[in-house]
Amino acid sequence: MISVRLSEQSIPVNKFLNGFQFVCLRFYIMKLIFKSLGTIPLRRFLSTVPKPLNPVQEAALEERCILVDKNDQECGFASKRDCHRLVNGNLPLHRAFSVFLFNTKDELLLQQRSSTKITFPDHYTNSCCSHPLYEIEHERKDLEGAKAAACRRLVFELGIPTSQCQPKDLQYITRIRYMSEGDGTWGEHEIDYIFILHKDVALDPNPDEVSTALYIPKSKMNKFLSNLKHPITPWFKLIAQNELTNWWDNLRSLEKVMNHKQIITY
Repeated sequence: MISVRLSEQSIPVNKFLNGFQFVCLRFYIMKLIFKSLGTIPLRRFLSTVPKPLNPVQEAALEERCILVDKNDQECGFASKRDCHRLVNGNLPLHRAFSVFLFNTKDELLLQQRSSTKITFPDHYTNSCCSHPLYEIEHERKDLEGAKAAACRRLVFELGIPTSQCQPKDLQYITRIRYMSEGDGTWGEHEIDYIFILHKDVALDPNPDEVSTALYIPKSKMNKFLSNLKHPITPWFKLIAQNELTNWWDNLRSLEKVMNHKQIITY
């Protein structure tokens, strides 16, 4: 309710105004407020107001990621919330994985992340991306732990039957390190294990995680990405610009592109 102050009393303005006049007065006062804020557009101002988090995604924020140093040595744990929420522009470095799933036609599966995702909602990205969890003991075993986590998430996100995504099916390519401040509130700072899964699988995407899943042939990938109306995730953008073509060209001889000694840093 809007009030004016007369002497020591606050008197409701709408006591003296009809409905239309009251709405007009409120609009005028809002204009004065935003004028006093300078040149900040209303849409930009409202976009800074925190939005309620999806309950499924908020619950996942309590899972614990594996903290690592620059050499990928485990050095503790932190919640997903603490690993992804920027504090003074900083984020803890933690372990992650990215899977690139190719079918036997050599088409790459891309997904659009659900609009309810907390980090990078509605962004297009590679087939599956997530984190090994500290509380799952066998996922703390470096490479084998990252493979186990990747299989767990392929089942959870894409609905791939467990029998079709075993750790032995994943080809380990390399690790990359990158950081992105995302939307200024939620971001990423990861050492990311890269896996390629090259086989035909059944898909049943989880709508809490994935809005769209589709296969793209190599000949159409650049055009597809350039015509998207939604952004792509920062890690996929880096990989698409720097590594993906080489991997794609060597799908049947991946040993040529494997780099297990070096962590590629962007």
